[in-house]
Amino acid sequence: MSERKHLEAAVVRARIERGDPYWPAQLTVAVVIALNLALPERVTAGPSWLVPSVAGALLVALVVIAPARAAQHVRGIRHFALVVIGLVSVASLTSLALLVHYLVNGGTAGGRALILAGVALWATNVLLFAVWYWELDRGGPVARFRAPDTLPDFLFPQMDSPQHAPPGWRPGFVDYLYLSLTNATAFSPTDTMPLTPTAKAVMALQSVSALLTIALVVSRAVNILG
Repeated sequence: MSERKHLEAAVVRARIERGDPYWPAQLTVAVVIALNLALPERVTAGPSWLVPSVAGALLVALVVIAPARAAQHVRGIRHFALVVIGLVSVASLTSLALLVHYLVNGGTAGGRALILAGVALWATNVLLFAVWYWELDRGGPVARFRAPDTLPDFLFPQMDSPQHAPPGWRPGFVDYLYLSLTNATAFSPTDTMPLTPTAKAVMALQSVSALLTIALVVSRAVNILG
């Protein structure tokens, strides 16, 4: 085994032994909040700064009180995190509904700003669902660390072919981000399969919302260019 592969295996082994870090998910939610700030006010619920400001304040509080790694259950932390993610998700779904309304109406209601809003909402879709998958699979990162033999919600290739992964491998945040990206572009599972009804329902919701966003944005762009 090359020195690089030894190093990669050591990094994976360290993460497995200490639990997943929280910062990738926290950073992802922060990026989503920033994207919501960039949306035009016509596709936001209330002033464009209101929901991102509240969600940003909650996220800062969560970063302060949460441990660095998901190695043990801390009472209330996961529920608090789900409230923050849920608030941002509801705001994004509301923006998507308003975007659909304006793009379908067309005319003076549409425009390049709304197309850019659609692109931002598609990116938000990828990032938010990555966090949801990370929180959903086997009860979340702490549960995966403390009970690695729990039946999974998602079947990753490394789980089906363990000879291609370090011993004790488990998915990290990047794996869920890749799952979200492929599901939002292919509109169907690619290399990772949903195993439980909940996982299938969440992936279906993402596929439909991503397809709707892309279809409307592309059709509106063609209309403007035409």
